[in-house]
Amino acid sequence: MVLSEHPLRERMTWFWHGHWATSYQKVDDALPMYLQNQTLRKFALGNFTDMSRAMVNDGALIFWLDGQTNTIKAPNENLSRELMELFTLGVNRYSESDVRETAKALTGYKVDKSSGAVTFLPKQHYSSPISFLGTRGTFDASSLSNFLVARNDCALFITERLWYRFISSSQPLGDQTLVNSFKDRDIASLVKAIGTHRALDDENNSMVKSPIDWFVATCRALNITPSQFSNVGALRNNLNLLGQVPFFPPNVGGWPVDQAWLSTSSAQYRISFATSLIKEGDLSPIEDLPARNRIDGLADWLGVAEWSSRTKLALTGARKDPARMTLLALCSPEYVVSA
Repeated sequence: MVLSEHPLRERMTWFWHGHWATSYQKVDDALPMYLQNQTLRKFALGNFTDMSRAMVNDGALIFWLDGQTNTIKAPNENLSRELMELFTLGVNRYSESDVRETAKALTGYKVDKSSGAVTFLPKQHYSSPISFLGTRGTFDASSLSNFLVARNDCALFITERLWYRFISSSQPLGDQTLVNSFKDRDIASLVKAIGTHRALDDENNSMVKSPIDWFVATCRALNITPSQFSNVGALRNNLNLLGQVPFFPPNVGGWPVDQAWLSTSSAQYRISFATSLIKEGDLSPIEDLPARNRIDGLADWLGVAEWSSRTKLALTGARKDPARMTLLALCSPEYVVSA
């Protein structure tokens, strides 16, 4: 995300990692997680039908949600429930009977844990017709995914998820035109509609940056390559303290959003983290400016529209100390919150 020449694709890969949230803590093998990440990147701005079909056949996700233990004699409903509730349809858009029935369609899939390879075993698959969501027929993982994604509830749900993550976590989606932009399940079309929506101009829709968003933006400003940082372990530790480490979502619902990232402890951790980043960062965009121009220069450098009078007062007192001034700016409300 820091170095990519295609930052939107990487940002959407990160979004989908939170959507199809899978944790290394349980998968416990690097290759399946890597392969899943490659799948998310491949379809990040592609077709959601293709993405969903690939994900229900993804070894890391199947293992994470106990799909490999789902058998005809002992159905495990974890994957079928989350497939509808968190991945394709949303809450209250299916019944418990639907969960039990769709679980049958997901039987017969086995995962090689170290490689992530998925094998379909027809003799262990429930091949009789199932009844769910007003239909009846025979389904496997791929055809089940296709059926769910084609439903109107899916178009609404995925649009709601992007709205929630990129526009507002408090104001409900109220624009059918956004849903319509996803009618062909083209993710790029929906992202474009979200990115050009008038709601982005509403200051009431400001959102708190997640720790990863804040960290990536800070690295890009300070010209830091994370893998070349003097202590890469310290980066991981600081992200852990802030509550967000890639490949380690807290649960299948992914990470929280917006004001959930604000707390007294997170403010202290952010200050400590920013201090360590500044020590290895390139401060020349501020150091090379006359002291009288540094407040405005900071805003341009960090992409802040305008400093509040309180923040400007704090920055004024540190104009002769570029490192302290940068620290105050990186931890200011105007930078922590994306306006």
